[in-house]
Amino acid sequence: MFRALAFSAVLAGLSAASVLTLAQAFWVTPLILDAEVYEEAAAAGMPEPAETPDGAFDAWRPETGWPRLLATAAGNCLLGIGYGLMMTALYAWRRPKGVTQGLAWGLAGFVVFFAAPGLGLPPELPGDFAAELGARQSWWLATALCTTGGLALLGLQERRVLRLLGVLLLALPHLVGAPHPPVSGGLAPETLRGQFRLATLLSNALFWGMLGGVSAVAFRRFCPAE
Repeated sequence: MFRALAFSAVLAGLSAASVLTLAQAFWVTPLILDAEVYEEAAAAGMPEPAETPDGAFDAWRPETGWPRLLATAAGNCLLGIGYGLMMTALYAWRRPKGVTQGLAWGLAGFVVFFAAPGLGLPPELPGDFAAELGARQSWWLATALCTTGGLALLGLQERRVLRLLGVLLLALPHLVGAPHPPVSGGLAPETLRGQFRLATLLSNALFWGMLGGVSAVAFRRFCPAE
């Protein structure tokens, strides 16, 4: 049973990662490269510091082209397999009746891990102004947890009071508000930022749709009901 679960998760994860990598290669990455041009131009106009602190170093990043694509693909594969394991674990608890339920679970994952956090903290281009990293990470995690709880209370039980609590959980992070910098925007034009947010939205929707659909089909194929 464990081998069947693992195989289903890997198959779904790699399928979803392939779709995400293609979408990023043809749509998302070119926008990031355009934004890096503005970031590098701004950095070139800044004076060099008089002294470099001990231990300071430039962050590594892959070269543009195949190295960058392969690094992105590898990261997406790890991400896809991890989410695939999570999805098949849910199926072991509540077996999907078909691909439609798999797509529904995929939609839930999309909302929890991308759409809900993205309402307060939209995807950022290089050179975008942002609040302190720790505050953003804490808000993102709290939003994902509240959204998970809210969707579970709305979709997995029928008591009205608990459903109202679910609605409250969904709204709570956004009522508190995400951390933002004193000045919004960034170095890239606003039109480029809008295109990037749309591209990441659709790319992640494809990823989660593929993950949910393939994982449901694979689970029903390789993990027959007892």
